[in-house]
Amino acid sequence: MNELVVATRNQGKIAELKRLLVEHAPNLQLRSVAEFDLADVEETGVTFEENALLKATTIATLTGLPALADDSGIAIDALNGAPGVFSARWAGKHGDDAANIEKVLFELQDVPVEGRGAQFVCVIALALPDHRSLTVRGELQGVVRFKPEGEFGFGYDPIFQPDGFSITTAQMTPEQKDEISHRGKALREIAPKIQPFIGL
Repeated sequence: MNELVVATRNQGKIAELKRLLVEHAPNLQLRSVAEFDLADVEETGVTFEENALLKATTIATLTGLPALADDSGIAIDALNGAPGVFSARWAGKHGDDAANIEKVLFELQDVPVEGRGAQFVCVIALALPDHRSLTVRGELQGVVRFKPEGEFGFGYDPIFQPDGFSITTAQMTPEQKDEISHRGKALREIAPKIQPFIGL
């Protein structure tokens, strides 16, 4: 069993995963969920862990292959951890980055810089058809800026400044961001665990 279904239709994410897995599982064949005739798994969980596991276990069951899924977003201290699992659809429409950013900035308009702490969170789940699973979590601490800056990245990158930096994650090159990002941390943690877990 040397195939792994990745619960994304985003080829960029799959390419990123391939780069990280070459060292740890060179014989592993990654397949996008887009190769299968499956509907998107509805994210009904209330935590990143629940949503990642829901996607991974559902896809593993339906395909009969090991599956990897992630759920990620931003948790803002002044908003009691919101948008959290609703990050991608915070303004109402899924994936409208500009509207999501605008809504966050509006909600934080009276919050001073010392109260604008936030975390990018990524949970990655790995599941097998026999219902065994594991999860890892990566976080990146920072603050929410007062206005968007930067052309790289996606989501909330233009308003997120990581601790220890004077620029946003949207002002970093993809390589710089990978080094410190929540997704990069989670991927590097799970990469060496995949091969032994699925029995290669």
